[in-house]
Amino acid sequence: MNYKEILDTNYTIGKDLFKKYAQIWEVLPNIKNFILELGPNLDNKKYQKIGEDIWISNNATIDDSAKIIGPCIIDDNAIIRNNAYIRGSVIIGKNSIIGNSCEIKKSIIFDNVQIPHFNYVGDSIIGNNSHLGAGVILTNLRLDKKNILINNKDTGLRKMGAIIGSNVDIGANSVIYPGSIIGNNTTIYPLVRIGGIIENNSLIIDNKIIIKKEEK
Repeated sequence: MNYKEILDTNYTIGKDLFKKYAQIWEVLPNIKNFILELGPNLDNKKYQKIGEDIWISNNATIDDSAKIIGPCIIDDNAIIRNNAYIRGSVIIGKNSIIGNSCEIKKSIIFDNVQIPHFNYVGDSIIGNNSHLGAGVILTNLRLDKKNILINNKDTGLRKMGAIIGSNVDIGANSVIYPGSIIGNNTTIYPLVRIGGIIENNSLIIDNKIIIKKEEK
């Protein structure tokens, strides 16, 4: 699946990474090297290098209790709250929030994203202006440990979470299965377990009821 079908890459400092790959999931294994290439070339008047391969915007707010492992880029006006755990190979976009006790690993978080309470995001991409309710989990490993399949196509990845488009709102305590692709402008109710490919403008009420929204 081409990234242009679901993600507006104008809303991430990682824009150039997406241009290199035909399939969205091919981006995930290459986040680390991209950060290591981009980080040293960032404007040192706007970004500080802190620790090993961690670049943080001067306008970002990082709580003292947060744990950040590189490589990582945290962009303008992002907020990393108490006890957040950034586990490496992570890009966090402008004006985004990583909140209390959230764990983020090998993921690209676009601009204006809210991940505020007790969330796990592993091997995933979250598009502009999307929101995860409290306790939402993006699972990234099948129980049988086999490679992730999308439309019966082997991605070659043993670990892959979700690709989430722009303006997606996922209700509290929902679980998104490995290898899911969630289209733009989708709303998922709380306590839903869902996987597969969800079309743009969907309203997911429970695990079986999916309603097409009226397009704006």
